[in-house]
Parts: sequence; C-alpha cells; structure tokens
Amino acid sequence: MGAAAQILFKFGAARISHPLDAVTNVPLIAGLALYGGFTLLMVLALREGELSMLYPIISLTYVWVTLLSYTVLGEKPNLFKNVGIAVIVIGVAVLGRGGRK
Repeated sequence: MGAAAQILFKFGAARISHPLDAVTNVPLIAGLALYGGFTLLMVLALREGELSMLYPIISLTYVWVTLLSYTVLGEKPNLFKNVGIAVIVIGVAVLGRGGRK
C-alpha cells in the first residue's frame, strides 16, 4: 500500500502547477488515502507485533517503490539500485529468521 501510494504521489505531483491544484488532483488524493490506510494498518500491527520486526518489513516499501518505478514509470535500473534492493531483502530475511520465539 505504501509503495502504491508513493507512485500515485509521483503521478499527482506531475499534475501540480499551482498549490490549489492539489485539491482536485485525483492521483494525489488516492495516494493520500492509500497512505492513510497503510498508516492505520501499521498502528494495528504495532499493537501486537514487535517494533524491531515491523520496521524492517516496512523497509520493503523501498524495494516495491523501486520495482514499480522500473515497470510503471519506465525508470532505468542500474547496478547500485539493484544491489541496494538485494541488501534490503537479505537484511529483512535475516531479521525474519531471528523473530519471536
């Protein structure tokens, strides 16, 4: 949800030429709604989950945003972006192996 919201923010930002344009900007409003839903779900997850496990999982949003920017926005991948993605995924996997016992 967070990654989709950020992609919608990008689309919405491209349509803003005046601050009042944000009021009727459908992609921007949809992105805000998705981000609000994401935040609400995070609050619910934080009630029961371990903070030290949830926040690394949230870092996967960076991975999804990068992958979506490659496919939806046509941005070009490069070695450094791909290595960064791999490091994040490996880091979350390592943390997941040491979760609640």
